[in-house]
Amino acid sequence: MKLILASGSPRRRELLSLYTTDFAVCASDFDEKAVRAENPAALAGALARGKCLAVSGQHPGCLVVGSDTVVEVDGEVFGKPKDAADARRMLRALSGRTHQVHTGVCVSDGTRTESFVDTCRVTFFPIPEEELEACIASGEPFDKAGAYAIQGRASLWLDRLEGDYYTIMGLPVSRTVRLLKAFGAEKVDVEK
Repeated sequence: MKLILASGSPRRRELLSLYTTDFAVCASDFDEKAVRAENPAALAGALARGKCLAVSGQHPGCLVVGSDTVVEVDGEVFGKPKDAADARRMLRALSGRTHQVHTGVCVSDGTRTESFVDTCRVTFFPIPEEELEACIASGEPFDKAGAYAIQGRASLWLDRLEGDYYTIMGLPVSRTVRLLKAFGAEKVDVEK
């Protein structure tokens, strides 16, 4: 069964490649703005499910993985920043505080669909204003939930985390692999 990643995210592609490189990438055209949920964790799950099922419907007979990540601060969802001012607002709100990162994952073979949401608590040291501005000037925040990449400049601000590091990057690898295996997906890479 062909495996498809329903995401254009280079980070998710890299993380799924830790398990197998034998997959196709098909970014979903799912309308994320139409999704409503009772809380940020449920939103991450609903977005992942929507992306997965949109791609699954276009590729019958394939196994599709969809994922979405949202950052939560005091119940507010921080998605991808609209502009530099929005990125600045988000990073200042995260500075010196603890927030949650929720990543939803959904897998479907067109007949059966299963999903989960994984949550990680992240605490940042206070972010010096010059580092915050350098991060924004680099362009790094603009395609990332919460305006940061934990594997990027935000690594300079990380005080502690509780949970799966890869959840913050956008794909909790070990739980995703277990779910894929439950669908019968076996690693098919040939060792070189």
